Amino acid sequence: MHSRRTVLTSAAAAAAAAAAGAAPTHATAPAIGPQPSPAAAPAPSAATRARLRRLISRMSPEEKAGQLFVMRVYGHSATDPDPADADANRKEIGVANAAELIAKYHVGGIIYFGWAHNTRDPHQIADLSNGIQKAAAAQRVPVPLLISTDQEHGIVARVGAPATLFPGAMALGAGGSRDDARTAARVAGQELYAMGIRQDYAPDADVNVNPANPVIGVRSFGADPQAVARMVAAEVKGYQSAGIAACAKHFPGHGDTDTDSHIGLPYIHHTAEEWERLDAPPFRAAIAAGIDSIMTAHIVVPAFDPSEDPATLSRPILTGILRERLGYDGVVVTDSLGMEGVRKKYGDARVPVLALKAGVDQLLNPPDLAVAHAAVLKAVAEGELSERDIDAKLMRILLLKERRGLFKDPYTTPGAVDRVVGTRGHLATADRIADRTTTLLRNDAGILPLSRRRERRVLVAGVDAAAPSGTGGPPTTVLAKALTELGFTATALSTGMLPTQQQIDEAVAALGERDAVVVATYNVSADSRQRKLVAALLATGKPVVQLAVRNPYDIAQLDGVRAALASYSWTDVELRAAARVIAGRRDPAGRLPVAIMRADAPAQPLYRIGHGLTY
Repeated sequence: MHSRRTVLTSAAAAAAAAAAGAAPTHATAPAIGPQPSPAAAPAPSAATRARLRRLISRMSPEEKAGQLFVMRVYGHSATDPDPADADANRKEIGVANAAELIAKYHVGGIIYFGWAHNTRDPHQIADLSNGIQKAAAAQRVPVPLLISTDQEHGIVARVGAPATLFPGAMALGAGGSRDDARTAARVAGQELYAMGIRQDYAPDADVNVNPANPVIGVRSFGADPQAVARMVAAEVKGYQSAGIAACAKHFPGHGDTDTDSHIGLPYIHHTAEEWERLDAPPFRAAIAAGIDSIMTAHIVVPAFDPSEDPATLSRPILTGILRERLGYDGVVVTDSLGMEGVRKKYGDARVPVLALKAGVDQLLNPPDLAVAHAAVLKAVAEGELSERDIDAKLMRILLLKERRGLFKDPYTTPGAVDRVVGTRGHLATADRIADRTTTLLRNDAGILPLSRRRERRVLVAGVDAAAPSGTGGPPTTVLAKALTELGFTATALSTGMLPTQQQIDEAVAALGERDAVVVATYNVSADSRQRKLVAALLATGKPVVQLAVRNPYDIAQLDGVRAALASYSWTDVELRAAARVIAGRRDPAGRLPVAIMRADAPAQPLYRIGHGLTY
């Protein structure tokens, strides 16, 4: 496993070293310091609680179990999906559409995905949301659904243009402005609300101290726990001020792993003291800010649970630490139960039961809903899960729905979409925020900014990463277009993530007719063929500007590059901002929120947190 100690920032490494100690060997949550009193939402009235208790008392066991699930469903319509989507629903869920899903399983929530064809455009999304709520209202015990999605922005965005898309978490971390983070979340929340979505699985509260992390990376605000905590709290306040339930993820912290929990089971080898210093601050900040929900991680933390159950299924972690130590009494939702990290140790029938026993309230996206629903019912019938505990979970979920206005009015309107989603003012706000995020890492000999007189003809080469649906791209095309609009004559040439020798030769030949090249790189490793492309472009003697369009660590692998930038994503809003910096229309204002370590000496920083040049 990649050693965490080789990639921490200097301050974090010193703190971790000072706190190093033996991991506890007991299954109870260790003492982790004094606990601040979390700032809670206004307490619901006695009348509200009584009304919700009456609602719960009307539910059958099947309805109660269903309310604990948040499920995917294919299709753009609640009742009339495309035939292929209806077939996919029948195959995976045993129903044809969202309305049938609600009628059969009484689910408490539905999650939207682009790949499930839920998010074609804002008006379609609003119609789908209204159709779902109409189906819920027609049930024997009508309960509005909590409709959710993963709209982190940056590299994770389920709703694309014409909705407003903001820089992702690490870009905002580079900007360093809590006001910008709060504004981005508030505006994004307003647009989600107008489309009938009332929960966003954001912000990401992981502290990304491991450059080898394959699943978090730029989804995190950075590697400084206190800085991440400030940004997380700002986004929580922004989303929830817009009426959206925010969700901090992935508890107890997914930032120091080199395994992707979608395909494996990661281990976090932090001691309790290291966790307190490195992972806990953002979750504490989220709770203090009144966070509505917290998502679990499918990770093993032996210091907290020597049984080596993933945190999603660990009572010492979810009840012992999150509930009791941190004092959190909001909704706890699992990460997707279809991920391999939670399925490795137990079968699909045991996972939902163990998660509920551990302290979970909502079960997200099980691979087989029929199996999961039946397992929960069986556990209640046999006394493994008490009805009293199920009712307490339902109360948390219903209180969240009450707080977000779903019992009052779960619907939206076409007019709300037109007034709110993708407005000129919102788009301008996103551009202004993006202008404060691009980071200039290196600028030897003043290569940047490029001059329209000296380097008028520009080649834009490199990767064309697959952008999230509707978020724009491809990167070389977006950059070339943006530079052309800024007065250059720019031409795009995609060479891919694995450029062949022929593609490299074509790029070199194309540069021969131009004055400079901007090369977009993507997660360059020691054996990446992108290194060969950059070396060949450098050998021409023409000015080469390297732009990291995902993780900012690429420069450590690219010897000889004299002008290097990081945009932290390949989405349009960040690429346009990078183009303005390259063209000298904006000064680079971003500062590294993570350390970049040397490739030849991974324990030594090449650039520390806070590094960033200006013109």
